[in-house]
Amino acid sequence: MIFHDNVVKEYLKNVYFVSGTPCGGKTTVSRELGKRYGITVYDIDEAFAAHQNICDMEHQPNMCGQFRNADEFFGRTADEYKKWLINNTREQLDFVLLDLIRLSQDKKVICDCHLTPEEADRVTESSRVIFLINDTTDIVNAYCDRIDHTDFRDYIYSASDVEKAKAVCNETLCSLSRERISSIKNSDYFYIDRKNGKTIEETVQLAAQHFSW
Repeated sequence: MIFHDNVVKEYLKNVYFVSGTPCGGKTTVSRELGKRYGITVYDIDEAFAAHQNICDMEHQPNMCGQFRNADEFFGRTADEYKKWLINNTREQLDFVLLDLIRLSQDKKVICDCHLTPEEADRVTESSRVIFLINDTTDIVNAYCDRIDHTDFRDYIYSASDVEKAKAVCNETLCSLSRERISSIKNSDYFYIDRKNGKTIEETVQLAAQHFSW
């Protein structure tokens, strides 16, 4: 079944998307906006396990992928890993959109997500999405230091060669991040670059202003 873009946009008119790159501040800003304005925050990463439970190999082969351990997971090439991440996000988008339609029927919802400008074109309006970017070269160690990424840290440290696993993962995420930054900067969407030195408070205020809150 295919839903046309205008239908999806209408049903998502109460959803505000906070997207961008790793370490851009999506989660921090989304949660602060949610707390400040009393708005539900939907985190697609937190929803992944539930979505994975109902996917199948025919329609979501990447989400169904199983890895025996961290060595197998990080043993792929950076190109293989990046392709898998991109396809995972695309496959999950169907689940995410349906969740958001259900949650936002009669209230605003903030979606902390990995939406690209091309995907945003199809599901929302520019006034309801912001991109937070950060062109960093050390994504993996930044993730490992975050208290909300302890599962990631524990998994990568379970590899027999932790530094090699980190190197592959970092190369993958940095490559993907650079591509996303280029795409975002070449679009007409509003974005905030973390390297401009804005505080969390300033970033939250700019996001709220963009959303006309």
